[in-house]
Amino acid sequence: MSQEPIKLAKQSWYASMFHFIMEIIDLPLRTIQRHIGIHRMAYLFLLPNLLIFGLFSFWPMILNLYISFTSSESTDISQRPWVGLENYRYLLDCPSYWEAKSCNVAGYSFWTGLWNTLGFAMLQVPIMIVVALATAVVLNRKIRARGFWRSIYFYPVMLSPVVVGITWDWILKRRGILNELLKELAQFRNTVAEIPGIQWLVVGGLSLLLVWIALKFWKSSHTTIRMIGIGTCVALVGLVVMQDWASIIEAGRYRPVNWLFERRVGWPFFWVIFVYSWAHAGFYMLILLAGLQAIPRDVYEAAQMDGTPQWRVFFRITLPLLMPTMLVVLILSLIKAFQVFDEVYILTGGGPGQATKMVIQHIYEIAFTGETKRYGVAAASSILLAGIILVLTMIQLWVTKRNANG
Repeated sequence: MSQEPIKLAKQSWYASMFHFIMEIIDLPLRTIQRHIGIHRMAYLFLLPNLLIFGLFSFWPMILNLYISFTSSESTDISQRPWVGLENYRYLLDCPSYWEAKSCNVAGYSFWTGLWNTLGFAMLQVPIMIVVALATAVVLNRKIRARGFWRSIYFYPVMLSPVVVGITWDWILKRRGILNELLKELAQFRNTVAEIPGIQWLVVGGLSLLLVWIALKFWKSSHTTIRMIGIGTCVALVGLVVMQDWASIIEAGRYRPVNWLFERRVGWPFFWVIFVYSWAHAGFYMLILLAGLQAIPRDVYEAAQMDGTPQWRVFFRITLPLLMPTMLVVLILSLIKAFQVFDEVYILTGGGPGQATKMVIQHIYEIAFTGETKRYGVAAASSILLAGIILVLTMIQLWVTKRNANG
Protein backbone atom coordinates (compact mmCIF):
# COMPACT_ATOMS: atom_id res chain seq x y z
CA MET A 1 0.00 0.00 0.00
CA SER A 2 1.34 3.40 -0.94
CA GLN A 3 2.39 5.68 1.92
CA GLU A 4 1.66 8.87 -0.03
CA PRO A 5 -2.00 9.28 1.10
CA ILE A 6 -0.94 8.82 4.74
CA LYS A 7 1.75 11.52 4.39
CA LEU A 8 -0.73 13.89 2.77
CA ALA A 9 -3.24 13.25 5.55
CA LYS A 10 -0.62 13.98 8.23
CA GLN A 11 0.45 17.18 6.49
CA SER A 12 -3.18 18.27 6.22
CA TRP A 13 -3.72 17.56 9.91
CA TYR A 14 -0.60 19.55 10.89
CA ALA A 15 -1.69 22.44 8.71
CA SER A 16 -5.14 22.45 10.29
CA MET A 17 -3.70 22.46 13.79
CA PHE A 18 -1.32 25.27 12.87
CA HIS A 19 -4.14 27.43 11.49
CA PHE A 20 -6.27 26.68 14.55
CA ILE A 21 -3.48 27.80 16.93
CA MET A 22 -2.80 30.93 14.87
CA GLU A 23 -6.50 31.86 14.98
CA ILE A 24 -6.49 31.51 18.78
CA ILE A 25 -3.47 33.83 18.99
CA ASP A 26 -4.87 36.20 16.39
CA LEU A 27 -8.18 36.83 18.19
CA PRO A 28 -6.79 38.70 21.25
CA LEU A 29 -4.18 40.51 19.13
CA ARG A 30 -6.87 41.87 16.79
CA THR A 31 -8.89 43.00 19.81
CA ILE A 32 -5.87 44.83 21.24
CA GLN A 33 -5.09 46.35 17.86
CA ARG A 34 -8.59 47.81 17.60
CA HIS A 35 -8.12 49.57 20.95
CA ILE A 36 -4.53 50.84 20.67
CA GLY A 37 -4.11 51.18 16.91
CA ILE A 38 -1.79 49.44 14.48
CA HIS A 39 1.09 51.89 15.03
CA ARG A 40 1.34 51.02 18.74
CA MET A 41 1.45 47.26 18.13
CA ALA A 42 5.24 47.41 17.79
CA TYR A 43 5.51 48.41 21.47
CA LEU A 44 3.41 45.39 22.41
CA PHE A 45 5.84 43.02 20.71
CA LEU A 46 8.79 44.83 22.30
CA LEU A 47 7.24 44.62 25.76
CA PRO A 48 8.70 41.18 26.76
CA ASN A 49 12.23 42.28 25.86
CA LEU A 50 11.74 45.61 27.62
CA LEU A 51 10.53 43.84 30.76
CA ILE A 52 13.57 41.53 30.81
CA PHE A 53 15.93 44.42 30.08
CA GLY A 54 14.32 46.54 32.78
CA LEU A 55 14.41 43.73 35.33
CA PHE A 56 18.11 42.96 34.87
CA SER A 57 19.44 46.41 33.89
CA PHE A 58 17.28 49.38 34.87
CA TRP A 59 16.08 48.01 38.20
CA PRO A 60 19.62 47.21 39.49
CA MET A 61 20.71 50.71 38.42
CA ILE A 62 17.83 52.33 40.33
CA LEU A 63 18.45 50.07 43.32
CA ASN A 64 22.16 50.93 43.30
CA LEU A 65 21.36 54.65 43.19
CA TYR A 66 19.03 54.30 46.17
CA ILE A 67 21.60 52.28 48.17
CA SER A 68 24.17 55.05 47.63
CA PHE A 69 21.94 57.32 49.76
CA THR A 70 21.60 54.80 52.62
CA SER A 71 23.93 53.35 55.23
CA SER A 72 23.85 49.91 56.82
CA GLU A 73 25.41 46.46 56.58
CA SER A 74 22.02 44.94 55.88
CA THR A 75 21.06 43.91 52.35
CA ASP A 76 17.39 44.43 53.23
CA ILE A 77 16.31 47.74 51.69
CA SER A 78 13.71 48.34 54.41
CA GLN A 79 16.44 48.19 57.09
CA ARG A 80 18.80 50.69 55.46
CA PRO A 81 18.37 54.20 56.95
CA TRP A 82 18.46 57.19 54.61
CA VAL A 83 21.64 59.30 55.02
CA GLY A 84 21.40 61.50 51.93
CA LEU A 85 24.74 62.59 50.46
CA GLU A 86 26.80 61.37 53.41
CA ASN A 87 28.44 58.55 51.43
CA TYR A 88 29.44 60.96 48.67
CA ARG A 89 30.83 63.43 51.23
CA TYR A 90 32.81 60.60 52.80
CA LEU A 91 34.44 59.82 49.45
CA LEU A 92 34.97 63.41 48.30
CA ASP A 93 35.97 64.98 51.63
CA CYS A 94 39.73 65.14 51.04
CA PRO A 95 42.16 68.03 51.67
CA SER A 96 43.76 67.24 48.29
CA TYR A 97 42.41 64.94 45.62
CA TRP A 98 45.91 64.73 44.12
CA GLU A 99 47.25 63.19 47.34
CA ALA A 100 45.07 60.20 48.17
CA LYS A 101 46.89 59.69 51.49
CA SER A 102 45.29 62.88 52.81
CA CYS A 103 41.83 61.27 52.61
CA ASN A 104 40.12 58.86 54.97
CA VAL A 105 40.31 55.10 54.44
CA ALA A 106 37.53 54.83 51.84
CA GLY A 107 38.56 58.09 50.16
CA TYR A 108 42.18 56.94 49.97
CA SER A 109 41.12 53.66 48.38
CA PHE A 110 38.76 55.40 45.93
CA TRP A 111 41.15 58.12 44.76
CA THR A 112 44.10 55.74 44.56
CA GLY A 113 42.02 53.42 42.40
CA LEU A 114 40.73 56.30 40.29
CA TRP A 115 44.19 57.76 39.60
CA ASN A 116 45.59 54.31 38.85
CA THR A 117 42.70 53.66 36.49
CA LEU A 118 43.20 57.02 34.80
CA GLY A 119 46.93 56.34 34.34
CA PHE A 120 46.14 52.87 33.06
CA ALA A 121 43.66 54.23 30.50
CA MET A 122 46.01 57.00 29.32
CA LEU A 123 48.81 54.49 28.68
CA GLN A 124 46.96 51.38 27.64
CA VAL A 125 44.45 52.84 25.19
CA PRO A 126 46.95 54.53 22.80
CA ILE A 127 49.23 51.48 22.86
CA MET A 128 46.39 49.08 22.14
CA ILE A 129 44.96 51.25 19.34
CA VAL A 130 48.37 51.47 17.63
CA VAL A 131 48.84 47.69 17.90
CA ALA A 132 45.29 46.99 16.70
CA LEU A 133 45.68 49.41 13.78
CA ALA A 134 49.04 47.95 12.70
CA THR A 135 47.62 44.41 12.92
CA ALA A 136 44.49 45.39 10.96
CA VAL A 137 46.57 47.03 8.20
CA VAL A 138 48.75 43.93 7.85
CA LEU A 139 45.83 41.48 7.91
CA ASN A 140 43.93 43.58 5.36
CA ARG A 141 46.58 42.84 2.75
CA LYS A 142 46.73 39.76 0.56
CA ILE A 143 49.05 37.60 2.65
CA ARG A 144 49.33 33.84 2.87
CA ALA A 145 46.95 32.16 5.37
CA ARG A 146 45.25 35.49 6.08
CA GLY A 147 42.15 33.89 7.60
CA PHE A 148 44.29 31.79 9.93
CA TRP A 149 46.22 34.83 11.22
CA ARG A 150 43.00 36.79 11.72
CA SER A 151 41.57 34.01 13.87
CA ILE A 152 44.85 33.72 15.83
CA TYR A 153 44.89 37.44 16.69
CA PHE A 154 41.19 37.38 17.63
CA TYR A 155 41.43 34.20 19.72
CA PRO A 156 42.44 35.89 23.05
CA VAL A 157 39.19 37.90 22.96
CA MET A 158 37.20 34.68 23.35
CA LEU A 159 39.11 33.61 26.47
CA SER A 160 37.73 34.24 29.93
CA PRO A 161 39.51 37.07 31.80
CA VAL A 162 40.19 34.62 34.62
CA VAL A 163 41.85 32.20 32.20
CA VAL A 164 43.95 35.07 30.79
CA GLY A 165 45.03 36.16 34.27
CA ILE A 166 45.93 32.66 35.47
CA THR A 167 47.85 31.87 32.26
CA TRP A 168 49.97 35.01 32.44
CA ASP A 169 50.49 34.49 36.18
CA TRP A 170 52.10 31.13 35.35
CA ILE A 171 54.34 32.91 32.82
CA LEU A 172 55.37 35.90 34.99
CA LYS A 173 55.81 34.52 38.49
CA ARG A 174 59.30 34.09 39.95
CA ARG A 175 59.57 30.46 38.83
CA GLY A 176 57.48 30.99 35.75
CA ILE A 177 58.09 30.37 32.07
CA LEU A 178 59.54 33.82 31.32
CA ASN A 179 62.24 33.58 34.00
CA GLU A 180 63.16 30.08 32.85
CA LEU A 181 63.56 31.28 29.25
CA LEU A 182 65.70 34.23 30.35
CA LYS A 183 67.81 31.88 32.46
CA GLU A 184 68.43 29.64 29.46
CA LEU A 185 69.21 32.70 27.32
CA ALA A 186 71.74 33.94 29.89
CA GLN A 187 73.44 30.54 29.92
CA PHE A 188 73.57 30.54 26.12
CA ARG A 189 75.01 34.06 26.10
CA ASN A 190 77.73 33.02 28.53
CA THR A 191 78.58 30.10 26.27
CA VAL A 192 78.73 32.35 23.20
CA ALA A 193 80.90 34.90 25.00
CA GLU A 194 83.66 32.28 25.27
CA ILE A 195 83.97 31.98 21.47
CA PRO A 196 87.22 33.67 20.24
CA GLY A 197 86.62 36.77 18.11
CA ILE A 198 82.88 36.98 18.91
CA GLN A 199 83.20 40.73 19.58
CA TRP A 200 84.35 41.47 16.03
CA LEU A 201 81.76 39.11 14.58
CA VAL A 202 78.96 41.06 16.34
CA VAL A 203 80.40 44.43 15.24
CA GLY A 204 80.75 43.28 11.63
CA GLY A 205 77.27 41.73 11.49
CA LEU A 206 75.48 44.76 12.90
CA SER A 207 77.49 47.12 10.70
CA LEU A 208 76.61 45.15 7.54
CA LEU A 209 72.92 45.15 8.54
CA LEU A 210 72.94 48.94 8.99
CA VAL A 211 74.73 49.45 5.67
CA TRP A 212 72.09 47.33 3.94
CA ILE A 213 69.32 49.47 5.53
CA ALA A 214 71.15 52.65 4.43
CA LEU A 215 71.23 51.37 0.82
CA LYS A 216 67.46 50.82 1.01
CA PHE A 217 67.02 54.44 2.10
CA TRP A 218 69.29 55.56 -0.75
CA LYS A 219 66.74 54.23 -3.24
CA SER A 220 63.98 56.37 -1.70
CA SER A 221 62.48 58.99 -4.01
CA HIS A 222 61.96 61.46 -1.16
CA THR A 223 65.14 63.47 -0.42
CA THR A 224 64.30 64.24 3.21
CA ILE A 225 63.57 60.62 4.10
CA ARG A 226 66.74 59.53 2.27
CA MET A 227 68.98 61.91 4.21
CA ILE A 228 67.38 61.21 7.61
CA GLY A 229 67.55 57.43 7.09
CA ILE A 230 71.15 57.38 5.89
CA GLY A 231 72.28 59.77 8.66
CA THR A 232 70.60 57.61 11.32
CA CYS A 233 72.27 54.46 9.97
CA VAL A 234 75.71 56.14 9.92
CA ALA A 235 75.26 57.30 13.54
CA LEU A 236 74.21 53.79 14.60
CA VAL A 237 77.26 52.27 12.88
CA GLY A 238 79.43 54.64 14.91
CA LEU A 239 77.73 53.56 18.13
CA VAL A 240 78.17 49.89 17.24
CA VAL A 241 81.89 50.31 16.60
CA MET A 242 82.47 52.35 19.77
CA GLN A 243 80.69 49.95 22.15
CA ASP A 244 82.64 47.56 24.36
CA TRP A 245 80.86 44.45 23.13
CA ALA A 246 83.00 42.09 25.16
CA SER A 247 81.52 43.43 28.40
CA ILE A 248 78.03 43.54 26.92
CA ILE A 249 78.07 39.94 25.71
CA GLU A 250 79.47 38.62 28.96
CA ALA A 251 76.84 38.04 31.62
CA GLY A 252 76.79 36.83 35.15
CA ARG A 253 74.36 34.42 36.75
CA TYR A 254 70.75 35.34 35.98
CA ARG A 255 68.58 36.19 38.97
CA PRO A 256 64.85 35.57 38.54
CA VAL A 257 62.67 38.68 38.65
CA ASN A 258 59.28 38.73 40.34
CA TRP A 259 57.68 40.63 37.47
CA LEU A 260 54.33 41.18 39.19
CA PHE A 261 55.73 42.54 42.47
CA GLU A 262 58.94 44.40 41.48
CA ARG A 263 57.57 47.86 42.22
CA ARG A 264 60.78 49.91 41.96
CA VAL A 265 61.02 49.71 38.16
CA GLY A 266 57.28 49.63 37.44
CA TRP A 267 57.12 46.08 36.08
CA PRO A 268 53.69 45.25 37.62
CA PHE A 269 51.98 48.19 35.90
CA PHE A 270 53.78 47.40 32.63
CA TRP A 271 52.64 43.79 32.63
CA VAL A 272 49.09 44.73 33.58
CA ILE A 273 48.94 46.98 30.50
CA PHE A 274 50.59 44.34 28.32
CA VAL A 275 48.29 41.49 29.36
CA TYR A 276 45.12 43.58 29.09
CA SER A 277 46.13 44.84 25.63
CA TRP A 278 47.00 41.30 24.52
CA ALA A 279 43.59 40.05 25.64
CA HIS A 280 41.49 42.81 24.03
CA ALA A 281 43.42 44.14 21.01
CA GLY A 282 41.87 41.51 18.74
CA PHE A 283 38.37 42.94 19.25
CA TYR A 284 39.39 46.44 18.18
CA MET A 285 41.52 44.99 15.39
CA LEU A 286 38.35 43.43 13.97
CA ILE A 287 36.51 46.77 14.09
CA LEU A 288 39.39 48.58 12.37
CA LEU A 289 39.65 45.79 9.81
CA ALA A 290 35.99 46.30 8.94
CA GLY A 291 36.67 50.04 8.59
CA LEU A 292 39.63 49.38 6.28
CA GLN A 293 37.57 47.08 4.08
CA ALA A 294 34.88 49.76 3.78
CA ILE A 295 37.35 52.19 2.13
CA PRO A 296 36.75 52.21 -1.67
CA ARG A 297 39.48 50.48 -3.65
CA ASP A 298 39.21 53.13 -6.38
CA VAL A 299 41.01 55.62 -4.12
CA TYR A 300 44.02 53.32 -3.73
CA GLU A 301 44.07 52.53 -7.45
CA ALA A 302 44.13 56.25 -8.28
CA ALA A 303 46.99 56.81 -5.81
CA GLN A 304 48.90 53.89 -7.31
CA MET A 305 48.49 55.29 -10.81
CA ASP A 306 49.89 58.62 -9.59
CA GLY A 307 52.92 56.84 -8.11
CA THR A 308 52.14 57.91 -4.52
CA PRO A 309 54.49 56.33 -1.93
CA GLN A 310 52.95 53.84 0.49
CA TRP A 311 53.61 55.96 3.57
CA ARG A 312 51.85 58.93 1.97
CA VAL A 313 48.90 56.73 1.00
CA PHE A 314 48.59 55.60 4.62
CA PHE A 315 48.75 59.07 6.19
CA ARG A 316 46.81 60.97 3.49
CA ILE A 317 44.17 58.40 2.49
CA THR A 318 43.85 55.49 4.92
CA LEU A 319 43.97 57.38 8.23
CA PRO A 320 41.56 60.23 7.26
CA LEU A 321 38.99 57.79 5.85
CA LEU A 322 39.43 55.50 8.87
CA MET A 323 39.08 58.34 11.41
CA PRO A 324 35.34 57.81 12.19
CA THR A 325 36.04 54.17 13.03
CA MET A 326 39.13 55.20 15.01
CA LEU A 327 37.05 57.59 17.12
CA VAL A 328 34.53 54.86 17.93
CA VAL A 329 37.37 52.50 18.88
CA LEU A 330 38.93 55.23 21.04
CA ILE A 331 35.76 55.86 23.07
CA LEU A 332 34.90 52.17 23.41
CA SER A 333 38.41 51.30 24.58
CA LEU A 334 38.41 54.21 27.06
CA ILE A 335 35.12 53.05 28.58
CA LYS A 336 36.42 49.48 28.75
CA ALA A 337 39.68 50.63 30.35
CA PHE A 338 37.79 52.36 33.17
CA GLN A 339 36.03 49.06 33.86
CA VAL A 340 39.21 46.97 34.13
CA PHE A 341 39.18 44.51 37.02
CA ASP A 342 39.40 40.78 36.30
CA GLU A 343 42.83 40.45 34.71
CA VAL A 344 44.45 42.89 37.14
CA TYR A 345 42.91 41.29 40.21
CA ILE A 346 44.04 37.80 39.13
CA LEU A 347 47.56 38.98 38.23
CA THR A 348 48.51 41.30 41.07
CA GLY A 349 45.52 41.65 43.41
CA GLY A 350 46.11 45.40 43.22
CA GLY A 351 49.68 45.11 44.49
CA PRO A 352 52.41 45.63 45.25
CA GLY A 353 50.85 47.84 47.89
CA GLN A 354 48.18 49.62 45.85
CA ALA A 355 50.31 50.27 42.75
CA THR A 356 47.90 48.45 40.42
CA LYS A 357 44.67 48.81 42.38
CA MET A 358 41.87 49.98 40.08
CA VAL A 359 38.64 51.73 41.03
CA ILE A 360 36.49 48.64 40.32
CA GLN A 361 38.62 46.68 42.79
CA HIS A 362 37.98 49.42 45.37
CA ILE A 363 34.22 49.00 44.88
CA TYR A 364 34.49 45.23 45.19
CA GLU A 365 36.61 45.32 48.35
CA ILE A 366 34.54 48.00 50.10
CA ALA A 367 31.34 46.04 49.49
CA PHE A 368 32.36 42.41 49.92
CA THR A 369 35.83 41.71 51.37
CA GLY A 370 36.11 43.85 54.49
CA GLU A 371 34.86 42.95 57.95
CA THR A 372 32.39 45.84 57.65
CA LYS A 373 30.30 45.68 54.49
CA ARG A 374 29.90 49.32 53.38
CA TYR A 375 27.40 48.85 50.56
CA GLY A 376 26.42 52.52 50.56
CA VAL A 377 29.99 53.75 50.03
CA ALA A 378 30.53 51.11 47.32
CA ALA A 379 27.32 52.16 45.56
CA ALA A 380 28.33 55.84 45.74
CA SER A 381 31.72 54.94 44.24
CA SER A 382 30.03 53.09 41.39
CA ILE A 383 27.74 56.06 40.71
CA LEU A 384 30.74 58.40 40.48
CA LEU A 385 32.44 55.96 38.10
CA ALA A 386 29.23 55.67 36.07
CA GLY A 387 29.24 59.47 35.76
CA ILE A 388 32.73 59.36 34.23
CA ILE A 389 31.71 56.61 31.81
CA LEU A 390 28.53 58.55 30.96
CA VAL A 391 30.63 61.58 30.00
CA LEU A 392 32.75 59.38 27.72
CA THR A 393 29.60 57.91 26.17
CA MET A 394 28.14 61.36 25.53
CA ILE A 395 31.39 62.37 23.85
CA GLN A 396 31.13 59.29 21.63
CA LEU A 397 27.54 60.11 20.66
CA TRP A 398 28.45 63.73 19.96
CA VAL A 399 31.44 62.76 17.81
CA THR A 400 29.41 60.14 15.94
CA LYS A 401 26.60 62.61 15.25
CA ARG A 402 29.04 65.26 14.13
CA ASN A 403 30.71 62.85 11.69
CA ALA A 404 27.34 61.68 10.39
CA ASN A 405 26.28 65.26 9.66
CA GLY A 406 29.54 65.86 7.86
